[in-house]
Amino acid sequence: MKKVVLAVVLILSVFTLTAMAGEWTGYISDSKCGAKGAKDAHADCAASCVKGAASPVFVSGGKVYKITYTRKVADHVGHKVTIVGEMKGDTVEVKEVKM
Repeated sequence: MKKVVLAVVLILSVFTLTAMAGEWTGYISDSKCGAKGAKDAHADCAASCVKGAASPVFVSGGKVYKITYTRKVADHVGHKVTIVGEMKGDTVEVKEVKM
């Protein structure tokens, strides 16, 4: 019986960790600079890097996350934003971007 309860708890924990919906505040940076670009002074550099083929990334709490729908953040590269979406591991599925 204990093994069954433990297995159920572990399975539920995995589902909780793999998909967390919510809101996160941070910066839209570029994949070249990552967390170093999480500041207002880096906005022009981030925009230039993204135009030069670097991917936009989301930086929050010093951690860099990939972005699934990069078109949704295209106008916010270099800005501090709040992202509404779903976190799946190291990737954010963006539903909405707020300035």
